[in-house]
Formats: sequence, C-alpha cells, structure tokens
Amino acid sequence: MNFFSSLGSRSGDLVRRITLLYHPRTMREKGWLWSSGLATVTLLIILYAFSIYWSQEPESFDILENTRWELSGSERVTGAHTTAALIRVMETLLDKPGGYLSNDVMPPSVLLDNIPNWEFGALVQSRDLARVLRNDISRSQSQSTENLDLSIAEPQFNFSNDSWILPSTEGEYREGLKALRRYLSELAKNDAQNTQFYARADNLRVWLSVVEKRLGSLSQRLSASVGQERLNTDLAGDPNAAQSTQTPARIGVRTPWLEIDDVFYEARGSTWALVHFLRAVELDFRDILVKKNALVSLRQIIRELEASQQSVMSPMVLNGGGFGLVTNYSLVMTSYISRANAAVIDLRNLLSEG
Repeated sequence: MNFFSSLGSRSGDLVRRITLLYHPRTMREKGWLWSSGLATVTLLIILYAFSIYWSQEPESFDILENTRWELSGSERVTGAHTTAALIRVMETLLDKPGGYLSNDVMPPSVLLDNIPNWEFGALVQSRDLARVLRNDISRSQSQSTENLDLSIAEPQFNFSNDSWILPSTEGEYREGLKALRRYLSELAKNDAQNTQFYARADNLRVWLSVVEKRLGSLSQRLSASVGQERLNTDLAGDPNAAQSTQTPARIGVRTPWLEIDDVFYEARGSTWALVHFLRAVELDFRDILVKKNALVSLRQIIRELEASQQSVMSPMVLNGGGFGLVTNYSLVMTSYISRANAAVIDLRNLLSEG
C-alpha cells in the first residue's frame, strides 16, 4: 500500500470514529454528562477555529487597481486615488473575515482584542484623512463652501467605534461610505465644478502635520512598553510659555503589561492604513512632489512603514528589555515609526520651500 492509499484509509477511519461519537445510540449509551461534555469541547474547538481565522490581518491592496474598480476603468482624475483608497480602507474594516469586531458582544470576537485594536488604528487614520479632505483639500480658500457629501461622510466616520445596536457602528460607517462614493463619482464628472480635489503643497502639508502627530504619539506609547523616566519638555523652547496645571520635571511612564499588545496592534493598523494613503498621495500629488524634489522623501516614508507590516512570528507580543535576552516587538515597531516620522517632518519642510 502506497503513502496516499494509507493516508486515505486513515482519514476514512477518523471520519467513521467521529461519526460514531455523535451517533444517537452512542449518546444514549454514554449518558447525558458525556454527551454534553463532548458538545462543549466541540463548540470550543469551533470557536477557537473562528478566532484564529478572524485574527488574520488584511492583506495590502493595489492602489491603481482599486481606483480603476471604483471608477469603472477610469483613473485620470485628480484626487481619485486618495479618495478611493479611503473608501477601500473603511470597507476593509467592515468586510474583512469576521466583519467589524470592535463592537461585537458575542464570543469568540468579544474575547479578541488584537484585531479590534488594529481596526481602531486604521480607523483613526481614516478619520484624519476624511477631516482634512473635508476642511482643506476639497476647498480652494478658507471662506469657500464645503462639499456637501464630505460634510456627511466625515462625521459618520467619527461615530462611536463600539456601538453594536441602535444605531450600529457598521450602519453609520456605511452611510459615510455612500457619501464618499458620491463625492468620488462627482470628481470624475467634467461638469461638476463644485466638487474638487486641490492637489496643492499647502494641503498636503496640512495632512502630513496630522500624520506627524499620530506617528509621534504611537512612537511614545510603544517605547513605554519598557519603563522609562522622561524629562518634561512640555514648555521647552518658549521662556514665556505657561500651562494650566503644574507637572513634575521628571515623569515615569510605563505601559501596563496587559495593554502592550493593544498598543502594538493599534500601531499595526494605523501604519497599514497610512501606507495605502501615502501610496495614493504619491499618485495624486505627483506633480507637486516632483517639482519640490520630494518624491524620494515620500517613498522613503512608505518604505519605513512597509517594514512595520512584516509578519509577527510569535503567538504573543514579546516584551523583553531593551537589551535583554528576549526581543521587544514594541521597540522594533517604534524604530520603524520613528524613522518614518522623522522623514515626514523633512517632507513637510521640503514642501514649504519655494
């Protein structure tokens, strides 16, 4: 008997044994206690399998292909790549395996925390882009009227991320997606002069300033995975500066042990969304970036953030000391995010020059 025949025979024996375990006659012979125990074990195995499947992080998507799909083959519209990328990221949150998990109240998703934190990180980046899109990129001047569809989409995306009923988070976000798709559709029309996407250097700098703050915050929170004593620099640089409440000159910071993986996966989700937005910006703002000789700077940011998306080989987020025997995943993530943040600052300076 060859290997495949032997394997097929063993598989058939296993199936027959499992069938016998659940046969009504076997259930009656073993008794209700044995039967209920078997059913419980089976349910736990099924829930565990679902939790493994739902905990997989979504794959990256192609910006050009995504834009062509959203506009039915057309992609030569300024702003189409960025808007379509925002739509796709928000759709991924809602339609990935398991759907949107942050507001689930039933097992196994209620017991999961890595993917919900990943969702929150991507959601925050999406909210930031939607806000800048509404307040700056779609408006020619500070006193110009805002786009009606964006004025609907932006607050919808800022709805509570954990409401599961009346109204549900998914329902509110889908309403925002409908409004965002209307905006994208209007962009593609030559006669829709009131719907615009202004690919200007000042608009890009506004969004990058928000990105800079998000990455800086994530870097600080990740580095706090190991206890640190930091000097208070809140008022540095201005001798006349003041603050409402006095704070000590030295501050001890440390992320609680049970929250280390939460911050790590929030950073993973945030950088995943940001990579796609930056790739889209590279296409929509290409002329400006080339003119400012800043295209390579943007690509360096993307490369650093792409490195943060490498596969996690451990079943848990390790938290060794800075130079200890065990690696510290949070500090590794911090190194990529900090370098990307420094490159964002340099890019903003390049865009501000003539």
